[in-house]
Amino acid sequence: MFFSTKKMDGRYNNASILQIALFSLNTAATTMFLALMEYTSYFVNGVLGFAVMLTSVILTGLRIFDGVIDPFIGFIVDRTDGRFGKFRPFMVLGNVMMASSSIILFYASSSAPKVLRLVIFILAYVVFVIGYTFQMIVAKSGQTVMTNNPKLRPLATYFDSLFITSCFGGTSLYVSAYLIPKYGGYTNKALYHEFALFVISISAICTVLAVIGIWNKDRKEFYEESEGRKVTIKDYMDVLAHNKPIRMLVTAASINKFAQMVYGNITVGVMLFGIMMQNYKLYGQIGLVTAIPNLLVVTIGVAVAQRVGQKKAFTIFTWMAVGFQIVMTGVLLFGNLTEIGLTKFNGISLLFFAVYILLNGSKSVSNNIVVPMIADCSDYEVFRSGMYVPGLMGALFSFVDQVISALGTAFVGAAVALIGFRNILPQVEDNLTEEIRLVTIICYCIVPIAAWLISLFAMRYYELDKEAMAEISEYRQKKHSHRKTLHSRKSY
Repeated sequence: MFFSTKKMDGRYNNASILQIALFSLNTAATTMFLALMEYTSYFVNGVLGFAVMLTSVILTGLRIFDGVIDPFIGFIVDRTDGRFGKFRPFMVLGNVMMASSSIILFYASSSAPKVLRLVIFILAYVVFVIGYTFQMIVAKSGQTVMTNNPKLRPLATYFDSLFITSCFGGTSLYVSAYLIPKYGGYTNKALYHEFALFVISISAICTVLAVIGIWNKDRKEFYEESEGRKVTIKDYMDVLAHNKPIRMLVTAASINKFAQMVYGNITVGVMLFGIMMQNYKLYGQIGLVTAIPNLLVVTIGVAVAQRVGQKKAFTIFTWMAVGFQIVMTGVLLFGNLTEIGLTKFNGISLLFFAVYILLNGSKSVSNNIVVPMIADCSDYEVFRSGMYVPGLMGALFSFVDQVISALGTAFVGAAVALIGFRNILPQVEDNLTEEIRLVTIICYCIVPIAAWLISLFAMRYYELDKEAMAEISEYRQKKHSHRKTLHSRKSY
């Protein structure tokens, strides 16, 4: 059983399963806010009163800004070495900034005169993305100090999948089954007030637990790898020029993220579940109902990664996602979608849920395994140049990830605007048209398939397979042992 910690290999920096699970709650903390921000297009459009295309342009620009600042924040993380560690201060500061800005964003902007609403919203969102970057970079770079054991590192994929599924599934259910009936729709600002306070509370709890998880690992002995010198901008340029694995990983993962931002867009969910299926409650229910089967698929994915390496696991499960998505396309094109439901025991329901579980499980593995793979790229850089720059690795990944995924929001906004939704986004009660059906199929099925095929091509040039990581781990262990010997002699 891969959860076992018996006979742990003493050559590695090992962590307990509990430590890995608790630290993964840092991802949960940021995902809660990400789930909240998925509804900002409806907030800006329905509450603040701005047109669909303007809303899409604003949110795309803010996401690009988020990406632009990432390298600067990564640089700060790499140069940080304080009494509270390298990572914990950014986790706490980031969460506080996101909480504060969310209150201003959803409370102050909607209460201000219309001429000031957009300005307040943008300023609050800028603070939000800085806070989000602080905490999210730690989710990526902190993996380097948790463990370098190839049997343990993939476990982050399992816990990240568990928490991300719970966050998105839980918030979708909370909105569709509780907030929408209570407040009557997305145009009621009180809905966003209650939603924001709910997210802030859960995220704060997750952050505290994540700080506890990384507490004993956020020390010099686990991250002092750069021969005692501070990294510089010149070092960053050298890393970007010569670390091919991180470039290939960023390319593959950012294209996957673009697809995720398209098929996971709240507007696409409204069109698929609310208009095509005429069962919007299912949008909130399906994540929780399929959570356990989905995690069984992820469990298999983690076991595969432990056995054959993370690169090969990424490739296998991305190909599986392509296959299941093709089947899902057939279901949506030719099936009677109004017959799909949790209490409807018929062929189309059974087929839809079976494919949905296998598809989402495959996507969870390929989407989330890239986080521990970033740590592999960081280990490779220590092997290649002796530089320990996890902040750069996380920031570079986040930079391209945010800029490219920002286009996902713009893509959906442009797509629905082209079929007539220029002033207001599609609503649950809208009638199904061929245009809505076509855009839904393109966003939910066609775009992901194309993106995954491109990412598979990029991963052909990613060199850190199981054998390469074994060589890197052996090198780092010898280096660490040599440094400990020198310290002992100096102390003597």
